[in-house]
Amino acid sequence: MTFKLSIAFYFAATLILFAQSDQRTAMTLEECISLAIENNLDLKATKLTKETWDVNFKQNKNALLPNVNGSYNLGVANGRSIDPFTNGIVNQEFTFSNAALGLDVVAFNGFRLINRWKQVRLNLKSAEMEVEADKQSLILNVTLTYLRVLNAQDLVKLAESRLKTTQGQLDRLRSLYEEETGNPAEYHDLQGQMALDAANIIESKNVLETELINLNTLTNIEESITVAPLNIELDVEMYGYTAQDVFEQALQVFPTIKARDLSLEASEKAIAVARSHYVPEISLFANLNTNYSSAARLFNESGTSIVGTNDFVTINNQEYSIFTQQTNFTSDHIAYRDQFDNNLNSSIGVSVSVPIFNGFRAKNNVALEKIKREEAQTALAQIKLDLKQSIKQSYNAMLTAYERYKLLQNQVDAYNESFRINEIRFNNGVSNSVDYIISKNNMDNAQTNLANVNYEYALRVRILEYYRGNM
Repeated sequence: MTFKLSIAFYFAATLILFAQSDQRTAMTLEECISLAIENNLDLKATKLTKETWDVNFKQNKNALLPNVNGSYNLGVANGRSIDPFTNGIVNQEFTFSNAALGLDVVAFNGFRLINRWKQVRLNLKSAEMEVEADKQSLILNVTLTYLRVLNAQDLVKLAESRLKTTQGQLDRLRSLYEEETGNPAEYHDLQGQMALDAANIIESKNVLETELINLNTLTNIEESITVAPLNIELDVEMYGYTAQDVFEQALQVFPTIKARDLSLEASEKAIAVARSHYVPEISLFANLNTNYSSAARLFNESGTSIVGTNDFVTINNQEYSIFTQQTNFTSDHIAYRDQFDNNLNSSIGVSVSVPIFNGFRAKNNVALEKIKREEAQTALAQIKLDLKQSIKQSYNAMLTAYERYKLLQNQVDAYNESFRINEIRFNNGVSNSVDYIISKNNMDNAQTNLANVNYEYALRVRILEYYRGNM
């Protein structure tokens, strides 16, 4: 009864897993890679960093252009204030306005702007290489995960094939058992083997589900996916490059190496930028200004008149008042545009700023940038060392997988023949169930190991090709 319940549970679990698989969308390797490049969050974050450097590059490039600024204001003044037209003190309400245009050009500052622009340009290129490195790494991870899914699928098929073989033998022994002509122990041994094979299928399917989840995570889509068969032959042929060949080529094409090289070049430009604070800064400037005041007036001659002077003369003891001729004027408002034209003034000149003492800020900045350069050199050396070690490890793992594949091929052939003989002997009642089960397990394990090492070799070759820039 317990055995029947276990088998029933297995078939129920298998139906559930198959139902889940049917709801998935089958995708090719190329489709998975395309989705991962489009949706992967880590790659998006790297791209945003690159876009930030792109904006910084444009900003520093535009800093080489002259600065042109204009200003304009309009207001009302009350009480005691200075008339912008006459610069005299007035105590009245008037409207004022002024406009200005200024030009400022850095003629020389120790090539600070140019070197900073070059520094940011190198950092931008480094960020672009980081994007490419993350992209290639993502492609590799998707490819490896895809191959692991295919491997898990093959292992599920192997496990199901084992179960089918065991089921056939169990059906044969059940007939003998029910007729009470067979060995009951052999029947129960096959029942136990049947349960073991069913458990192996569940475990294999669990591994497959885990790898599919990993692939789903890399592609970052809500829809559950499965994989389509890979249209390549997993033939195991000896890899045509040495570890040193792979390393030397990786130094030329590996994006992470290029990114670190560019960062080192950028640190050299940062030192030049810091040193520019030792030299004077020479700038050219030009300004154009004008203003308006509603208090400004234009006085025009409007005729003459005779007015008393409060003085007098005495003639023959008779006083006579003195009159004089006075020119009369009328006060007219000066138009806004006329005042802007009349009050126009300009200036042009050269400005020199000489660093005399700034608390050793320039010296300390240079020292800090030199430390950053050494950090960049150390980072480059470290990544080359790590790259060399990783290539050696992958190469050795590839060689090991290749040798194991050749050996396991012979083992599979031997155990297949052994199982064929033992199955015939068992069917004819010459051998017992123990010999049959041992022979079957040996064959199954050999086939599983061969399938694993086949994909292991393919994975290691893909990794080495990734280092060579072939993704």
